[in-house]
Amino acid sequence: MSEKIKAGSILIKENLSLPISVTVDSEAYSPGWKLVRNLDGYGLARTIVKAHWNFFYVAREMRAIAFGSASPGTLHRALKRIVTKPEGQHYNALEITRVVAKRFLGVSFMRVTANFRHILEGTGVIPIKGFVLGTPGSVRNEEAATKRYATMTSSS
Repeated sequence: MSEKIKAGSILIKENLSLPISVTVDSEAYSPGWKLVRNLDGYGLARTIVKAHWNFFYVAREMRAIAFGSASPGTLHRALKRIVTKPEGQHYNALEITRVVAKRFLGVSFMRVTANFRHILEGTGVIPIKGFVLGTPGSVRNEEAATKRYATMTSSS
């Protein structure tokens, strides 16, 4: 399986519903996640944008290391560490950006770097229902200013 996972590979959540016009060939990878076989990150983004949906990119890289030889099991352990991070629980896709097998002082390990992505229906980031304008100094604006938000950018 490690031959299938490389930079550009995409994992999507099993329960993700996509537009009818988006055809994704996938296979089960780990509990709750599927590996997209027929498209890389760029190809999936183009297909989703054509369907008038968005494929957002979270600007923070996630990294994980798993000790062991360059094998599918080691790669799987590293990816499992990434997908179980609390920061990723709100996103429905993951793009692998780097897979590196290394050796240091006789110890083999794999380093995996990935970005969480999110497939979202529509062309906007903020749902109209939750969008509220307030005056400066209002309670809502102060609450919003103290909350931490992840940076998201559209792939198109």
